[in-house]
Amino acid sequence: FTDTNFFLFKGQSYEIRMLDNRKAGDIPEINGKLVKSIIRVVFHDRRLQYTEHQQLEGWKWNRPGDRLLDLDIPMSVGVIDIKTNPSQLNAVEFLWDPTKCTSAFIQVHCISTEFTPRKHGGEKGVPFRIQVDTFKQTENGEYTDHLHSASCQIKVFKPKGADRKQKTDREKMEKRTAHEKEKYQPSYDTTVLTECSPWPDTPTTFVNNSPTPAPAFTSAQHNTYSVPDSNSSSPNHQGDGTSQGSGDLHPSATIQETQQWLLKHRFSTYTRLFSNFSGADLLKLTREDLVQICGPADGIRLYNALKSRSVRPRLTIYVCQEPLRSIQLERQDAGNGDSSNGAIYVYHAIYLEEMAASEVTRKLALAFNIPLHQINQVYRQGPTGIHILVSDQMVQNFQDESCFLFTTIKAENGEGFHIILK
Repeated sequence: FTDTNFFLFKGQSYEIRMLDNRKAGDIPEINGKLVKSIIRVVFHDRRLQYTEHQQLEGWKWNRPGDRLLDLDIPMSVGVIDIKTNPSQLNAVEFLWDPTKCTSAFIQVHCISTEFTPRKHGGEKGVPFRIQVDTFKQTENGEYTDHLHSASCQIKVFKPKGADRKQKTDREKMEKRTAHEKEKYQPSYDTTVLTECSPWPDTPTTFVNNSPTPAPAFTSAQHNTYSVPDSNSSSPNHQGDGTSQGSGDLHPSATIQETQQWLLKHRFSTYTRLFSNFSGADLLKLTREDLVQICGPADGIRLYNALKSRSVRPRLTIYVCQEPLRSIQLERQDAGNGDSSNGAIYVYHAIYLEEMAASEVTRKLALAFNIPLHQINQVYRQGPTGIHILVSDQMVQNFQDESCFLFTTIKAENGEGFHIILK
């Protein structure tokens, strides 16, 4: 007999009925308690299982914003606390009570030919597997104790493709002799999932046993929980591969330090993909490499983070305080050794991310170590020495890389002072 094959229509809801098949007295500790089930659509072909992450990333690239597997919540019965992980498009999890009638209606949104090099049609598509892994709650409240796993093979077609496939199969079967028909399994309206081994990455994918920060799952009720990374090290470990001040990743970073850097910079989705990369390995990747691996949005973001690219300021001005805080450098005449009477004013570069007067005030206070609350107003000296209040509109009309000298004068009420830009 060949493996049971279940033919599905893409995007159509199909029921998975959750049944308590325990014998009397079996596993009494789950009586009156909820269990957790994780439903996945995975590759049946062992060869494709080894490259599953890359295959799914390619599908994600071609179908931005789509999920491979969804739960039809309105049609489902008895499922509680439904959660999906944005980084795992092929899995959904929920809690349910084994003593109550429970049905999970799933929708598969990809067809079997989307993972074949050449799309010959439905018959040549790769087979998938629906796998359901169920866990009971441990003493610490986590659903990590494996209870049962079952699966069945599926192929997913567009509606017309599935009709053609069924018609072709019926015609082929009608032409076979009774003896030949005995070699094939009969067709049923219902498929019973066969018991199997648990999916290998189940415990580390959906269980949080570490305080290491990681991405949150989202649920229909807006509940969240954390996902750990199997390669993350103790939070007390401080390596030398990353700069604590700047957050840069250095070529000397170890694999563990590289994993910590990815988590710190919100790339936890890719910690598994880069689980064997040191800092040097990651820094060798080009922009094109990262876009191909992570997609355009995250790829460019990761490239900029690796290259420590800061946000480009919208406006740059150069400011020098006179006469108290200006630094005069005496220039030595190379010919006769005499000191020149000229003075060089050293300016501070002020980078404005916002074209606003408040941003100018704040950046001046930072650059010249002035208490912000003591600055009452900032003026610009205009024609004939008049003082013009610096407004947002004036800042928006500053020329890039303008130079200013500024002085301070006491405020009229004696509290604080005003800054005058010249």
